[in-house]
Amino acid sequence: MQSKNFDRTDMEILAALQGNGRLSSAELAERVSLTPSPCWRRVKRLEDEGVIRGYRTEIDVRKLGFNVTAFVLISLDQKAAERVKAFEDAVKRVPEVLSCHCVSGRYDHQLTVIARDLDAFGELTRYVLGALPGVKEVYTSFVLKEVKGSGHAISLPAE
Repeated sequence: MQSKNFDRTDMEILAALQGNGRLSSAELAERVSLTPSPCWRRVKRLEDEGVIRGYRTEIDVRKLGFNVTAFVLISLDQKAAERVKAFEDAVKRVPEVLSCHCVSGRYDHQLTVIARDLDAFGELTRYVLGALPGVKEVYTSFVLKEVKGSGHAISLPAE
């Protein structure tokens, strides 16, 4: 679905659900000034078209004892499709990797990684991330403070 097919009400629905994915149909409809049936149809359409990919709980990993968050950039030794796929399949199985993106530029992938402390992060980097298929180089930046995270709602762009 292309953005030109979204209207203000669709964007309000998305923002409301990002703020609270547990809203009832009635609560959501009230927030976006619709009756429940048309609101439900819009949500269903957004789900069916893959705009809404799912509903999940946002967790503060620090409260679970993961005090280190890092962005890890990975260069692969080969760019052949089977090598990239092997790396991507393997990284999906590492629970400390919260996200992995294939990126442009000097590095091939950017990971968001959590660890309990710097020692645990060092072990993870040396013995897990560095040992993933095809890893040539690992570069790390540690998060000092989250200013705006992925849990924040989208906003309407200026028209």
